Amino acid sequence: MNQTPFDLQGRVAVVTGGNAGIGAAVAGALAAAGCDVAIWGRDQERNRDCARRLAEHGRAVLPVACDVSDELQVERAMSRTVEELGRPDVCVANAGTAARRHPSQEYPLDEWHRVMGINLDGCFLTLRAAARRMVEGGAGGSLVAISSAAALQGMPGSPPYAAAKAAVLSLVRSLAVEFARHGIRANAVLPGWIDTDMIGDVVHGQDSRAQATREAVLRRIPARRWGRPEDIGGAVVYLASDAAAYHTGDTLVVDGGYTVF
Repeated sequence: MNQTPFDLQGRVAVVTGGNAGIGAAVAGALAAAGCDVAIWGRDQERNRDCARRLAEHGRAVLPVACDVSDELQVERAMSRTVEELGRPDVCVANAGTAARRHPSQEYPLDEWHRVMGINLDGCFLTLRAAARRMVEGGAGGSLVAISSAAALQGMPGSPPYAAAKAAVLSLVRSLAVEFARHGIRANAVLPGWIDTDMIGDVVHGQDSRAQATREAVLRRIPARRWGRPEDIGGAVVYLASDAAAYHTGDTLVVDGGYTVF
């Protein structure tokens, strides 16, 4: 093992949905640890803004426009990443979307497909493209899928979100078993209530419903605070590093104790 196991100098990382929230924090943590980073996201201007912010770490940061639910765009984005930065050593499938809430007995199929297309298909397409290059390179690597604590709990009104995030766990386990002989590890990180735009209405809303939800949630978090995107960045750096060389097929919950309380 490297004498400084969290040093990722000389490695290349891909982070999807990397221009804001958890993705931006993960990209920043990997860059701070020494990775060159490709930031994939649909909004190229936001990609570029994030890349400029990460320049302080002195690493190459490549902004790449990509909709991960589109197979051709994923393949083109990966080819461009390899061409400009090299084969990925780390791939973080973080891109995701919230589901519009509806009673499950009336849930629209088009919304189901939209959420699945990004949260599950996009994860698969991204990790598949990265794994292909890792196998070709012969040097192993780390695949990380950002799931959610929703994968472990019921989520009324949002069945496609919970179902997609749960399916990601089985995907990761399958990849972990299949690619272990190539030195490729696969793990999932399950964030809890993280203060990002996705739950901004709950964390910062002033209406009575937001306040009631906020109070109920915080009572169930033993750490007694909302998670920060940086909390997930640290977990991903660990999974990307030599310190996690024997850690694969796992689900790492980062939720301040919410799911065990």
